[in-house]
Amino acid sequence: MKTSPVPRRQFLITAMAAGAGSIVQMPLFAQHEGDQLVQQIRAAAADATISVQSLRSGISVLIGSGGNIAVLSGPDGKLIVDSGIPGRHGQIEKALAGISAEPSRYLVNTHWHFDHTDGNQLLHATGATIVGHENTQKHMSRATRVQDWNFTFPPAPVAAQPTIVFASGHKLQINGTTVVLEHYQPAHTDSDISVRFEDADVLHVGDTWWNGVYPFIDYSTGGSIDGTIRAAEANIDAASANTIVIPGHGPVGDRSGLIEFHDMLATIRHRVHSLKKQGQSVDDVVAAKPTSMYDAKWGSLVPPSLFTRLVYAGV
Repeated sequence: MKTSPVPRRQFLITAMAAGAGSIVQMPLFAQHEGDQLVQQIRAAAADATISVQSLRSGISVLIGSGGNIAVLSGPDGKLIVDSGIPGRHGQIEKALAGISAEPSRYLVNTHWHFDHTDGNQLLHATGATIVGHENTQKHMSRATRVQDWNFTFPPAPVAAQPTIVFASGHKLQINGTTVVLEHYQPAHTDSDISVRFEDADVLHVGDTWWNGVYPFIDYSTGGSIDGTIRAAEANIDAASANTIVIPGHGPVGDRSGLIEFHDMLATIRHRVHSLKKQGQSVDDVVAAKPTSMYDAKWGSLVPPSLFTRLVYAGV
């Protein structure tokens, strides 16, 4: 079921512009109509500060300009996961150069959304071959509308689109390690993939996990609450107690964080479904505050009212 644009929705621009990393406790909400949301997210990212966190086995994560960016560096060049929102001052390029001097070899997109792909053309120009799911390539190669943002994205430049495209899975060999790409069934979108650095036991799950933040679900391109829950279950199954897990937004975490996220989603889905089954309208359900027990932790960026509407649309 597709949802209509959320009326007078509040959405924290910084949540996507700055990756929802170090600003989780800052409730800086703003109201936006029409295409202002996307444009304001891009504007907010223009001067964002990027932090670099070293993980292990040559893997780092960049937080601060769009979705979280993972980097595997080594003698074969860099493998980069997602390209963020470049901004005005070359912050992403500077951060990458600060990790190592090796050139970019591969850029993997976890899905098609702009806060994960706006930097594609820039990184392609530095030598990166872009890799993504076939639905990422599809959405980026044509005009694609996200109804809840009331925004139609024009086709991306050819140089920004993936040229290594796969349907279910793909493997890359670089810097003496295997990087495994696996497609989820439709979840946050229909283009989501996970990226596993096998030897390091590091897993990037894109926007199938928003750590400490209610997730946005893009019904316009195949997402759903049920798919998001299934992806959370798949992530739990894929992670051990030692796995480092990189979310699309929020701080780097682990399997226990995935379990907490899943349980939050499942509980809210059950509550919203029960109220909808009783015949309550979406406004009635929002007024009933089915997310209330989670709002203090999860509701500081994506407002509870918006998340409730997104869940209602899919149950």
